[in-house]
Amino acid sequence: MARALIGTSGWVYKGWRNHLYADAPVRRWLEIASRTFSALEINGSFYTQIKPATYERWRAETPSEFRFALKGHRFVTHYKRLRDCSSSIVLLRDQAAGLGDKLGAVVWQLPSNFVANAERLADFIRALAIWPIRHSIEFRHASWFTAETADQLRAANIAVCLSDAPDFPLWNEVTADFVYVRLHGHTRKYASSYSPASLAEWARSTERWLGAGRDVHVYFDNDAEGHAVRNALDLRSLLDGTPRIRPATGTWRGATTPYAMASWGPRPTTPSASARRAGGSRASRSTRDPRR
Repeated sequence: MARALIGTSGWVYKGWRNHLYADAPVRRWLEIASRTFSALEINGSFYTQIKPATYERWRAETPSEFRFALKGHRFVTHYKRLRDCSSSIVLLRDQAAGLGDKLGAVVWQLPSNFVANAERLADFIRALAIWPIRHSIEFRHASWFTAETADQLRAANIAVCLSDAPDFPLWNEVTADFVYVRLHGHTRKYASSYSPASLAEWARSTERWLGAGRDVHVYFDNDAEGHAVRNALDLRSLLDGTPRIRPATGTWRGATTPYAMASWGPRPTTPSASARRAGGSRASRSTRDPRR
C-alpha cells in the first residue's frame, strides 16, 4: 500500500527548541523528531562525509516504520557536475548502508546554474545503477524541463523532485513509481510558512499520487522560523482527516488539540544559554555553501 512520508529537511536546528525540542538534550532530538514525523531528510550528507557508525546509530534510534531520505553529496552535483562520479556514489552508498531498509530515497540537488546536458544526465543515470534504491533529482534550471529529460528519467524510474522556492522554478512532472517533494518556502526561501490553501493543494496532489499507487515523500525545508514543523504536521492532519496535534514537546504557538505528553518528551522549559548554542542552523549550512 502506498505511503505518504511527511517530514522536514534536517532536524538539528537550535531554534526548534521553541517549536519542538524544549529542554531536551541535542542527543535526543532525532528520537523526538522521528516520533513526530514519519520521515526526515538527511541534509548533512550534502556537505560532509558522515561516518557509517552514525548512520547505524540513527537507524537504531528511530521507530521501525520510520524512513530517512538522504541528500547526495555536493561533490557529485556541484563539483563533478554528474561527470565520472561512480566512485563517489559507491562511497556514499557504502557509508549509508547502516540505515538498512530505513533509507527510502536519495535526492540529488543540482546547482541553479547547471543547464541541461542530456549526455551528462545519461552518464549519471548509468552510474546510479550501482546503487539500486529510489533516486530523485532536483533540477533548479528550467532548461531541464523537457520531454527528453522526462523520458530519460522514466526509463530509469528516477523521480523529478518537485521543488518549490521563490528563486527557482518548479517542474510538476511525475516520472517514477514514487513522488519526491521539497518545499523550501514559497515567498521567502527557508523562512516563509505555507498557507492553508497551499497546504490543501499539496494534500490533494498527494492523495492523487497515493491513489495511483505511488509512495510520496514530502519534506519541508522552511526551517528558519520553525514553520517546517507546523507545516509538516498540518499536511499530515489534512491527509489523515484529523485535527492538528501539537508535538509533545516545545512551546507551541498555533491552534492545538490537548495532547498527553509522551514518555520520550521533555517538559518545556526555558533553555539555558549553552542549550541555545547547541545544534546546527540554516545559517551555518548556507555559510558552508553559498550556492545552497
